[in-house]
Amino acid sequence: MTRLSVNVNKVALLRNSRGGNIPDVVAFARTCEQLGADGITVHPRPDGRHIRYADVYALRDALGIELNVEGYPNATFLELIERVRPAQVTLVPDPPNALTSDHGWDIPQHQGFLREVVQRLRAIPVRVSIFIDPEPQQVRAAKEVEADAVELYTGPYAKGYLTNPEEAIRPYRHAAEVAAEVGLRLHAGHDLNLENLRFLRQHLPNLAEVSIGHALIADALYLGLGETLRRYRQALTL
Repeated sequence: MTRLSVNVNKVALLRNSRGGNIPDVVAFARTCEQLGADGITVHPRPDGRHIRYADVYALRDALGIELNVEGYPNATFLELIERVRPAQVTLVPDPPNALTSDHGWDIPQHQGFLREVVQRLRAIPVRVSIFIDPEPQQVRAAKEVEADAVELYTGPYAKGYLTNPEEAIRPYRHAAEVAAEVGLRLHAGHDLNLENLRFLRQHLPNLAEVSIGHALIADALYLGLGETLRRYRQALTL
């Protein structure tokens, strides 16, 4: 079964919109753990508009499942990772003011920088994943900088799935084959939901992990968290 990591950024966004600690991000994450989530994902941003650095420390101390911390590897972020020591870090190329992640790294263009970052993180040690577009050359480049995994940006897949699922999955299947060939773990994330997730899983047999936040949190408003997690886990089971 592909592992399900729940991104709790939207829970923090709701909390921050009112102040105080309702909803409680840590309590929500622990409930996800109790209901069968395999991991929790957070993406702290410099403006603190959702997950804050203090949340990352609190989640590390509260969880028994893997914590995956996403972010752009500037000096402040790297210092956070060295202190928190999460199970996994996902490197994303977002500028500070980005609303959400909407593209992957051009690894060859940033090869020297990313190699240094990966070496620094693996020395902690943490597992390092790099967020990329579904392009074989990016997968191979991730291997060259000694990453442990790649996370495929699935925004284009989710959009294309609505009109032509077979065409939408094609580049992802090719990238997945290359990941298996070079020995990288394969992750996926962005705009995945209960409509498109099973098809993705069926066509990427080596898919190790997905990170899902926005759609999952929205579904929980209608279905309840327990039923939502049950359905997402079912979609990931062949």
